[in-house]
Amino acid sequence: MENITLLLGIVIVTALVFDFTNGFHDTANAMATTISTGALKPKTAVAMSAVLNLVGAFLSVEVAKTISGGIINEGGLKTEVIFAALVGAILWNLLTWLLGLPSSSSHALFGGLIGAAVMSMGWSSVNGGTVVTKVLLPAVAAPLVAGVAASLATRLTYRISSRTDEKATSKGYRAGQIASAGLVSLAHGTNDAQKTMGIITLALITGGVLNPGANPPLWVIVSAGVAIALGTYLGGWRIIRTMGKGLTELAPQQGFAAQTSAATAILASSHIGFSLSTTQVCSGAVMGAGLGRKGGVVRWSTATRMFVAWGLTLPAAGLVGAGAELLTKQGDWGVAVTAALLIGGSAVIWSLSRRQPVDHTNVTADEIGATAAARDGEPAGVVTTAIAAVTPPPAGALATVSVGAPEAPMSGNTASVADPARPATV
Repeated sequence: MENITLLLGIVIVTALVFDFTNGFHDTANAMATTISTGALKPKTAVAMSAVLNLVGAFLSVEVAKTISGGIINEGGLKTEVIFAALVGAILWNLLTWLLGLPSSSSHALFGGLIGAAVMSMGWSSVNGGTVVTKVLLPAVAAPLVAGVAASLATRLTYRISSRTDEKATSKGYRAGQIASAGLVSLAHGTNDAQKTMGIITLALITGGVLNPGANPPLWVIVSAGVAIALGTYLGGWRIIRTMGKGLTELAPQQGFAAQTSAATAILASSHIGFSLSTTQVCSGAVMGAGLGRKGGVVRWSTATRMFVAWGLTLPAAGLVGAGAELLTKQGDWGVAVTAALLIGGSAVIWSLSRRQPVDHTNVTADEIGATAAARDGEPAGVVTTAIAAVTPPPAGALATVSVGAPEAPMSGNTASVADPARPATV
């Protein structure tokens, strides 16, 4: 009994560590566009996001119930299986953070949980119907819906503001961005913080502390909310850089449209218990907003890397979770080795990140967006070039940036922007 109690405590702590990594991994979802357009200073933005994530954690438990009583059959599930699942999720979160890729913390958790459960009890332990309807289908539909909504909202905002003063309009949309970013942060708390609540509740059920089907206790809700808020305040600056500068260049109108569309999708999914990826929703909204402005472009090389990371998340975290479960099922020494590997792997990833640190002081540096394509050694893609060549600039655009020929600003490979202070990035 003492071993079970000790293992349960380890699982709870590890779950809160995952929640912490989820927070700094997903800060970009709410604040990347707000920071990149200058609506808020970086430290102010992450502090605001942290507070609202904490508030959002108390608004609903529908997603938590989906995880604690839906994806995996509780009968026969052992506590060490949950520990192994968390190991897979944490390591994948840290690896994608190191690479600056906005992958899904949610899918990392699901992948680790499915892989560990299959290794322990076989495929019958997974509720395939729930995985398809409440995980896989939302993963495909949500970013598409958010992207289309953001694209339409962007076109509408530019049409509405076409006859108004550009500076006054930009100032108003920056204020709107602050409000919409707060809404995304609140929505993130209602969805992602609950995933950790669900995992801890599932651990308490397997340990015999709670009855099957029980709701998360208050202390679980509070601890999960605090952990994700602390992680959010730390700030995942590498991913903020990718979302705010590397994917597309956004004007305040586009940032407002992207964040509002993403928040709507996330809040709707939380209400009905869909455990979707807030990262995928926000990324889809950013791309939709980028293409919604006339002359707007998206860096498809960065987008492709994101899509690959999304596709790899479930199986990669699942393989790590399965490997960790293979160790933990050997007994106490297997649990100890797994914990050591988790700590060692996390330390290695952190030390690698220190070679080229990214923080609030350089996350919005102009050269990050302006020279990204040059650093990648990749010219503008066919889709980007075509969009920029055939689409007329919006009213009031004053500046163009040549993609392939800096000395020929009137060439076909140009990208127009509404804000002359922020040249477009391709």
